[in-house]
Amino acid sequence: MHEMAISAAVLESVLRHAAGRRVSEVRLRVGHLRQVVPDSLEFYWGIVTRDGVCEGSVLDMELIPARLACSACAREWEIELPVFRCPSCGGAEVQVVSGDELEVESIEVEEEEDVCTA
Repeated sequence: MHEMAISAAVLESVLRHAAGRRVSEVRLRVGHLRQVVPDSLEFYWGIVTRDGVCEGSVLDMELIPARLACSACAREWEIELPVFRCPSCGGAEVQVVSGDELEVESIEVEEEEDVCTA
């Protein structure tokens, strides 16, 4: 259910940058460790954007795999399950390299056409 809160937070950020212009697409980078269900996020996006400048906009998500790096042996690896031990040396001193992202990468807005009246 945290996808509803994420959708609302993304919308707030998008609205600040759209400055009242209609939004046609929002591109997000979502890391695996955020445990976001993409279909659920899209569903809630449709709800939170109703009756506003983002209504009908496409939510395009780039899913970032979780990668860790071992401090002891410098190995990097991709993980499916959150097991934070190096598969090479067994060390537990690791850092998250990727997979913790949740960021609006870009938005596409529709520019108003100039209407000349004579």
